[in-house]
Amino acid sequence: MFSLKSLISSPFTQSTTHGLFTNPITRPVNPLPRTVSFTVTASMIPKRSSANMIPKNPPARQQLYQPFRPPSSPIPTQFRSLDSAGKIEILAGRMALWFEYAPLISSLYTDGFTPPTIEELTGISSIEQNRLIVGAQVRDSILQSIHEPELISAFDTGGAELLYEIRLLSTTQRVAAATFIIDRNIDSKGAQDLARAIKDYPNRRGDVGWLDFDYNLPGDCLSFLYYRQSRENKNPSDQRTSMLLQALGVAESEKAKNRLNTELYGDKEAEKEKEKKKKEEEVKAIRIPVVRLKFGEVAEATSVVVLPVCKAEEGEKKILEAPMEIIAGGDFKVVEAEKGWKRWVVLPSWNPVAAIGKGGVAVSFRDDRKVLPWDGKEEPLLVVADRVRNVVEADDGYYLVVAENGLKLEKGSDLKAREVKESLGMVVLVVRPPREDDDDWQTSHQNWD
Repeated sequence: MFSLKSLISSPFTQSTTHGLFTNPITRPVNPLPRTVSFTVTASMIPKRSSANMIPKNPPARQQLYQPFRPPSSPIPTQFRSLDSAGKIEILAGRMALWFEYAPLISSLYTDGFTPPTIEELTGISSIEQNRLIVGAQVRDSILQSIHEPELISAFDTGGAELLYEIRLLSTTQRVAAATFIIDRNIDSKGAQDLARAIKDYPNRRGDVGWLDFDYNLPGDCLSFLYYRQSRENKNPSDQRTSMLLQALGVAESEKAKNRLNTELYGDKEAEKEKEKKKKEEEVKAIRIPVVRLKFGEVAEATSVVVLPVCKAEEGEKKILEAPMEIIAGGDFKVVEAEKGWKRWVVLPSWNPVAAIGKGGVAVSFRDDRKVLPWDGKEEPLLVVADRVRNVVEADDGYYLVVAENGLKLEKGSDLKAREVKESLGMVVLVVRPPREDDDDWQTSHQNWD
């Protein structure tokens, strides 16, 4: 037990409320000594954490001081013992690979030689000296960051001027650029453009087409440079086309290639739309009517026409064998053909059909997409042709002809262009079958009754 005595005197007794004193200062005249006793036990003594305590046997301190170690010499081992005269001899005779003797130039600078003096003694110009020194440094940075010696070995002969051009790039960019240079066999001018394109690409944000090229691909950066240069020429022009082709030749991503192909050859969707409009214009110029037969229309017709029917898959021979003339005579208008035939069709006497004197025939097709020159509806149809008018005369008329995949309709101007003079007959009418869900039962490209 510990006994502690202390004289506790309070010279100032004060209280504050909201920062203001509320009691006057009092001072006892004869302060009396007071004794305070208390017991301190072992449990009251705070325990020290073993982690914060100094161990009995502290470990030996590590040696933090490291002696200065000069960087390894860039000069190859076989040249380190040479004096200035020996170095000059190596340089003058180019008695090693370029990246091996390039460090000798820097060491000669250290020895007091100037670039003009070295040029006079070795024949290496001041510009070439700088290119060799910088190229060797770029080569070392690439060599230290990759594990592919075959890449850097591609620059062993004549690579100083290529590596010199990519000196301003980061190490990662140098590796990517060097790989691209070797893969595409790029010359020093191309390497210069490549380095400039990689450095300049981030600054071109917002330019036309910027988002279509990938900054992580060196080829896309170079392609974007050529693409921008192409936009400086008139459209169309040979210079612009040449630059776009050059850009397409180095582009790597599919997005960039699509952009360039669009610039060169136009938008595929736009071309499709243009082709569709062209077809629609051609359809408007067709001089044959296309009719959707109505249910009960034949029964309600005041006059009808009977025509022999041939299947398209039966070919040309069957069409030529069909009866040419059909005569309706007598009080009951009995129809009589010149020869027997199995298949017939009765149609209302529309003007185009009624105008056929003899030689009319109806050819049935299973799928209109294989016969019509415009968009089909995947349904069967009948093509009424006049076999008498088989000579190709009208440029804007359509004729029934034999094609590689069977019978089809072709325009007269197209047939004339191929010097086709005869057909199986001129088409006068196309008949679609009745269908309840088709309100547009009749589509005409020529007025008729």
